[in-house]
Amino acid sequence: MITRAKATISGGPHYPNINGEIYFTQINYYVEIVVRIYRLPSFSREDGKTVGPFGFHLHTGQSCEKGTKENPFPQAGEHYNPHNQPHGNHAGDFPILMPLKDGTVVMRFLTDKFKLDDVVGRAVVIHESPDDYRTQPAGGSGIKIACGIIKPL
Repeated sequence: MITRAKATISGGPHYPNINGEIYFTQINYYVEIVVRIYRLPSFSREDGKTVGPFGFHLHTGQSCEKGTKENPFPQAGEHYNPHNQPHGNHAGDFPILMPLKDGTVVMRFLTDKFKLDDVVGRAVVIHESPDDYRTQPAGGSGIKIACGIIKPL
């Protein structure tokens, strides 16, 4: 049984300076997730496009190959949804990221929607825009801007 894991986050073709770590700890029936992300872009809204706050999800893929601006992180897969729930209740739906002015996010939360053993090796993805929690299957959160693979510690 894996009790601790970490995903090292790296920015993609659109925002290469994003970086950080996400720590996962199995605590009885819960997984504690501690997020430290740096250099997220500033909030903006122009021409119908919103940048920030940022969608944040566990995905099914097992690669964070950066890809291209047209198709960033192409192998990160879809949202992790082993129980075929509507968006907003996927096991991989995490809270949105609301950075400070300098682009930093520090956050901690618990989930009981998966066990750490089930998600090691999967991708954690940050999206350019917030989820609408309605659009199926992915919440309309825009392009993938950063990614990391969960690895056991």
